[in-house]
Amino acid sequence: MALDLSVWRVRPEPGPLVAPSGSGVLDGETVAVKDLFAVAGQRVGAGNPAWLAAAPTQQAHADAVARLLAAGAAVAGIAQTEEFAYSLTGANAHYGTPPNPRAPGRISGGSTSGPATAVAAGEASVALGTDTGGSVRVPAAYQGLWGIRPTHGAVADGGLLPLAPSFDTVGWLARDAGALARVGEVLLPEDQAALPDDVPLVVSDDLLGLAAPEVRDAVGRLARDAGAGAADWSPEPAWLAAFQTLQAAEAWAVHGPWLADRMDTLGPAVRGRFERARLIGVVDAATARAAVARARAEIRDRLGERVLVLPSTATVAPRPEDAEAAREATMLLTCVAGIGGLPAVSVPVTTASGLPAGACLVGPAGSDRALLTVAGRLGS
Repeated sequence: MALDLSVWRVRPEPGPLVAPSGSGVLDGETVAVKDLFAVAGQRVGAGNPAWLAAAPTQQAHADAVARLLAAGAAVAGIAQTEEFAYSLTGANAHYGTPPNPRAPGRISGGSTSGPATAVAAGEASVALGTDTGGSVRVPAAYQGLWGIRPTHGAVADGGLLPLAPSFDTVGWLARDAGALARVGEVLLPEDQAALPDDVPLVVSDDLLGLAAPEVRDAVGRLARDAGAGAADWSPEPAWLAAFQTLQAAEAWAVHGPWLADRMDTLGPAVRGRFERARLIGVVDAATARAAVARARAEIRDRLGERVLVLPSTATVAPRPEDAEAAREATMLLTCVAGIGGLPAVSVPVTTASGLPAGACLVGPAGSDRALLTVAGRLGS
């Protein structure tokens, strides 16, 4: 079978690309690695052919890759990302849009698009990705997968090409809760915040209301079945504006020196984001950083020692022509965990029309392992 270059950049046949270096809880698992992580002997392509052409061969594995290999997993290959991970649709102007096996004709979701599709298609059992503004949770919801964005800073990011360090996290996806949790055993530190077995779950009608009716109903049903109580939690557009400004400022600080005279190497959508990012001044960036810090404190205070249930995305996977329409509503949802620096697990749910969607569980900082346990119970 010909290699689908919209999904994979490197995938040897027969594989794997990298054999396990040890044995453990991940024996037999195969990993699709997002093309932002260092894999020894390979280059990091970041979804951009010009970057790939200039990239050096990596001499060592990224921390997360090395730990997965030591626990018995094999690297199946390097899977595609949207350019520099600066998008949520899954579309890459150079390599194409990975298909969505669970919702044919609809987008895959990004920017961990290639790894997610590889897992949904059964070509790997684990997707190693990143989540800055929703890049694990969005493809998880669109493709009916389990996915986690850990507490910010919980998983070592050595050997990872960053986008916006204040929000970047190493995350992963799997087809079932068990595999998601086993990866957590390898990558996550011991919890710093305990969650009791009867941890209170809460749901906000205002946050549910950001989602299309079929997604709202599916997520609301899971929350009701779990006995979630009501939470007073309104969407905060000012939070999202601050998040987007700081993310853009940091993205330009990271990539601007290389991109400054290479903007023509970018696809139109990502180029537009970097063009706006380059215009953000020092004062605006500092103002946004202060606003994010205040919002983070408020989010953590609102959540307390509870678990918030909300839609992972505002819609089911859109068709390509509608891909940008729901972006703002989705990011109003995803930015809660992103700004809060909180762990978030996307649990697959199915809408009345049979399409996949996601219910997102957001827990206190440092409760990652316990949150995976709670999510597994709800999704069983």
